[in-house]
Formats: sequence, C-alpha cells, structure tokens
Amino acid sequence: MDRRTTLLATAEFLAWWAALAVLWLVLISTVDTLELAVGAGAAAMAALAAVAARRAVTGR
Repeated sequence: MDRRTTLLATAEFLAWWAALAVLWLVLISTVDTLELAVGAGAAAMAALAAVAARRAVTGR
C-alpha cells in the first residue's frame, strides 16, 4: 500500500465510524460517558467490518 491508498482507507474508516457513531447516539435514550465509550467501540468495530467487506468485494 502506498501513502495515497493508506489515506483513502483511513478516510473511509473515519467516515464509516462517524456515521455509525451518530446513528448510535440517535438510537440510545440517555447519553452518558459509558454509552459514549460503548458506542465509539461498537462503531469502530462495525466500521472496520464495513471497510474490510468493501475491500473483499472490490478486490483492492
């Protein structure tokens, strides 16, 4: 992987993470520190899975 590919993959991961974290915050009833931490972790795992799935399908 070159520098451009790494930056694009990082940007894709961050975009997925931000979208999923916002979705988590919209769907929970109370926002406290623990919920934020769990949501950030769950969004990170789901974003990683989304990026990996896209790369597996496109072959890049």
